[in-house]
Amino acid sequence: MWAAEVMIAESDTCLVVTETDHVDRLYFPESSVRWELFSESGHTSVCPFKGVARYWDLVGVQPTLENPVWAYPEPLPEVAGLEGYVSFFDDDLSIVVVEKWSDGTSVPARFPLWGDAGELQRLIDVEPIGPLRFEGPAHGPTRRDVVEGGQFAAQAIAAASKSLGGQRVTSASMVFTKAASFTAPVDVEVEVLRRGRTFSTAQVRISQHGTLRSAGLLLADAGAPEVFTSAPPMPDVPGPDSSVPFAGFAMTGRELRIVDAAYHPDPDRVGPPRIDAWVRFRDAPAETYLHQALLAQSTTHWTIAAGMRPHRGFGEALAHRSLSTGIMKVTIAFHDDADVSDWLLYSNHAFWAGRGLVQGDGHVFTRDGRLAASYTVQAMVREFNRDPAAMGHDDRTAM
Repeated sequence: MWAAEVMIAESDTCLVVTETDHVDRLYFPESSVRWELFSESGHTSVCPFKGVARYWDLVGVQPTLENPVWAYPEPLPEVAGLEGYVSFFDDDLSIVVVEKWSDGTSVPARFPLWGDAGELQRLIDVEPIGPLRFEGPAHGPTRRDVVEGGQFAAQAIAAASKSLGGQRVTSASMVFTKAASFTAPVDVEVEVLRRGRTFSTAQVRISQHGTLRSAGLLLADAGAPEVFTSAPPMPDVPGPDSSVPFAGFAMTGRELRIVDAAYHPDPDRVGPPRIDAWVRFRDAPAETYLHQALLAQSTTHWTIAAGMRPHRGFGEALAHRSLSTGIMKVTIAFHDDADVSDWLLYSNHAFWAGRGLVQGDGHVFTRDGRLAASYTVQAMVREFNRDPAAMGHDDRTAM
């Protein structure tokens, strides 16, 4: 638990408390808190399920915070296990969960967690429900209940791969027409426009509650011997061991490291319109198409932030608060096979911004320098004409 750069609590025996219609809360043992930084405020509140809560102000760091921490000294019998534990509001504080991988790596993820990479793979690996029809399962309520475009691209790749058995998807071009929710499944329909011995073309439509959410065209290939080869060189950037761990996407099972800490929420931090990010997953999926799908899912993470970097006063901290941002289209080409459990470098360049749009391209390189994939992205960045709260949304759902 952090307040700016100051650690205020640390424990490996926290409790995760899940409540209906509330985000998960992490409760720390009282002994793990640096109480010299706090002062009891005298404020109390009553929860019908847990009892009477006492609160403390954070006074030992700047700026001071009123009532960011609370505890139930005498919890109701149904939640007696909360005795001796305290929890924190995370609006002004940062809670980071550190996952220990089998190779000894410590991988951070911001809490509340979206979930685990295994859950992401479950959502992507759509299940057949009829001829050329698939279902992408629901995930459940999330802090920001909007399915990312990269997940739709990944689901389309999985569906097309299962529909065109024996051929490998070589490109996918997806348009994201309307936001979807994690709380309900999506319907994925494949239309094979042409099935050939060498090349096949398929259209994929993804809907939720009868409304189109995404549509795309995918090309698949049976493969052929190489005639000649060429590819751009891998950028000369620091490797993952010299890059900065990034916890912001709140998912365990995937590690992100950003070159020069370029993915940063501070609106006053400026730099060139580039973000280079190293990405790897803890576990390798068994199927080639899932490696492709998981690779594709990460392509939509970076372009908007890269486009903001040269412009002081704009940053990811404003996304879904004062700026309406979202990926509108992505086109991905797959070149060489890649294992997503090995480090992959996503090299992103936002080469144009204007008229409420950002355009960018990217390349995915294996750690040994092979070009695995390339992509182009078009995104929107527009100011809200009303505060999101006035439209019945908050920063978790405004899209």
